[in-house]
Amino acid sequence: MNPRILIIEDDDRLAAMVCDYLGDNGFDCTQAGTGVRGIDLQTEEAFDAIILDLMLPDIDGLEVCRTIRAHSQIPILMLTAKGDPMDRVVGLEIGADDYLPKPFEPRELLARLRAILRRGRPAQNASRMRFGRLEINEDSMSATLDDEKCDITTHQFTLLAILAKAPGRVLSRDQLMDQLKGIDFDIFDRSIDVHISRIRAAIEDDPKNPKRIITVRGAGYVFAREQD
Repeated sequence: MNPRILIIEDDDRLAAMVCDYLGDNGFDCTQAGTGVRGIDLQTEEAFDAIILDLMLPDIDGLEVCRTIRAHSQIPILMLTAKGDPMDRVVGLEIGADDYLPKPFEPRELLARLRAILRRGRPAQNASRMRFGRLEINEDSMSATLDDEKCDITTHQFTLLAILAKAPGRVLSRDQLMDQLKGIDFDIFDRSIDVHISRIRAAIEDDPKNPKRIITVRGAGYVFAREQD
């Protein structure tokens, strides 16, 4: 069965071009011309990925992304005509998997779409996650690197697991704190940064130049999808 792609884009000409190109490359595409219609279609039908324009006539793409992310982990490729890098950072922060600025080459769109479909997202109830040489096991609340147990506390493991369940997504300090609520995490009131540093010391080859948990200046932290 061909992968099904939902294209939320109000430019009918562009959407038709993308649909034709992706159709020639083995995808089945459905277009929604507004954000509201896109959200409705995503909840009513099964799609494998979404191509989402940032600028829509009713609600902006960021709000569409935020709404979809509240109930689904479907891969989202965001299209933006804006040149401000912060627009892209915000999009990634609220849950987009990748972005592509307009105008774009159809071949690059295809390559990025295939990449996010390959990567996918770890299931939210997965007890064991592997990222290259790093394995995170929720059953035992432990992490191993090259099969050697990482020296982190249970609190730090919980923080690591939160990041690992959203690979490629920027999580702000406030978002991390929100997800840590309900557990005895008084120690986190001091600084998320301190605990990130300690996690890096345990899982990074070079904690001063991290490759697994990356800082996005002014936005938060992102757990890298692809790792050695």
